[in-house]
Amino acid sequence: MSPKEARIITVKFLNNEASVAELNQLSHWIEENPSNDVAFKEYLNIYHTLDKRQVFDAMQAYRKTEAIINAKQNRSKVFRLNIYKYAAAAVLVGVLLTAYLFKPDSIFGSDDMVAPVIVNNAIKPGANKAILTLEDGKEIVFEKGASLQTNNATSNGEKIIYEAHKGQALAYNTLTIPRGGQFFVKLSDGTQVWLNSESQLKYPVNFTEGESRKVELVYGEAYFDVSPSTEHKGASFEVINDNQLVHVLGTEFNVKAYNDEDEVYTTLVEGKVEISSSKEQHILKPGEQSRLNKNVNTLSVEAVDVYRQISWKEGIFSFKRMTLEDIMTILSRWYDMDVVFENEELKQRGFNGSLGKEQPIEQILENIKSFGVIKNYEIRNKQVILK
Repeated sequence: MSPKEARIITVKFLNNEASVAELNQLSHWIEENPSNDVAFKEYLNIYHTLDKRQVFDAMQAYRKTEAIINAKQNRSKVFRLNIYKYAAAAVLVGVLLTAYLFKPDSIFGSDDMVAPVIVNNAIKPGANKAILTLEDGKEIVFEKGASLQTNNATSNGEKIIYEAHKGQALAYNTLTIPRGGQFFVKLSDGTQVWLNSESQLKYPVNFTEGESRKVELVYGEAYFDVSPSTEHKGASFEVINDNQLVHVLGTEFNVKAYNDEDEVYTTLVEGKVEISSSKEQHILKPGEQSRLNKNVNTLSVEAVDVYRQISWKEGIFSFKRMTLEDIMTILSRWYDMDVVFENEELKQRGFNGSLGKEQPIEQILENIKSFGVIKNYEIRNKQVILK
C-alpha cells in the first residue's frame, strides 16, 4: 500500500467509515515497517491541525465509497481494536481525533488566547482503585501496592481474582469504585468484569452449582465478558439493576446505569441478551443498544457504534455528537473533579473526538479550547470553570 492510500484510509478511519478490508490493510501496513507507524501518527497530527472544514470536505469525498463498518461482525471488532491501539499512542500525547463543533461558526477556535488561570491544580487522571466490602462488613481498600490473599481471592491492588470452591455457604462481596477509579474483577465462574469510575457491583464469592449466576450492578458502568453457560451445567447469567434485568447465556456486553442519569444503556458486543423491565422485554443482537428510560420505564433499541460505547475499558474516551455537559459529566467521574459552566449556553456545545484517559486535565481542556468549544477555563484545586 502506498503512503497516499494509507492517508486516504486514515481519513476514512477517523470518520468511522473505513471498511473491514481497509482496516485490515491499514493495520498490516502499520505493522510491516516502524516508519509506517511513525507516519500514521503524523497523519493523525496533520488532520488534527488542519482547518476543520477542509477535513470535513475530505470526509465527504469518501462518504460514498464504503459503508460504515458493521459493528455486528466479530472480525470487524478485531480490526477496529487493532487500529485504535495505534491511534491510542497519538491520543495519549494530546491528539484529539476528528473533532468538529456542532456550531459551525465556532470551528476556527477562539480569538481570545488569554492563558488559563490555574491555582493549586489537584486534578489527576484516574487509576486502578476500589473498596471491597466483605460479607461481615469489613472493608479492604485496593490501590497500587496493596495485596490480598484468601482462600477465595487474590489481588495485587489493581485487580481481584476469585477461585471456585464447591460446597461453601453463599456469601456476597461488594466492590465499590470511587470517582477517579477503575477496577477489574474475575468472578469465581470465570466471568470477567471491568468496572468504570463511580460504580458498584455486588456478587457472590462463590456461585451455587447448577443455579442461575446472579450479580447486581448497583450503579455505574461495567463491561461483562461472561463465562458460557455450557461450562456451568447450563446455568444462565443475570445482571440485576433497580430498573432492569439482563439475562444472558454467555456473551460480552456493557451496562451503563448511573444514578444521576435518566437512562440505563445496555450495549451488546457479542452473543445474545434479553433485557427486561417491569413493562416490556427486548432481545438484543450484536451491535445494538437498549435504552431504558427510568422515568417512564420504556425500552428502545437502536444500532450503535459499539467501540464508542466500550472504549473506556481500552483507555480511551470516544465521543460522537455529545454535548459539552455530557462530556464533562464523564470526565468529572474519571478525574474526580467538579465542573462549573460560566454560562448555560456552553453546556450544549459539543464535538466528535477521542481522548486518552491518561492525559493531564490541562491537556484535554486545551484541546477543547483549541476547537473553540470554550474560550478559556480555570482550574482551582479540584474544580474546573469553563468560560
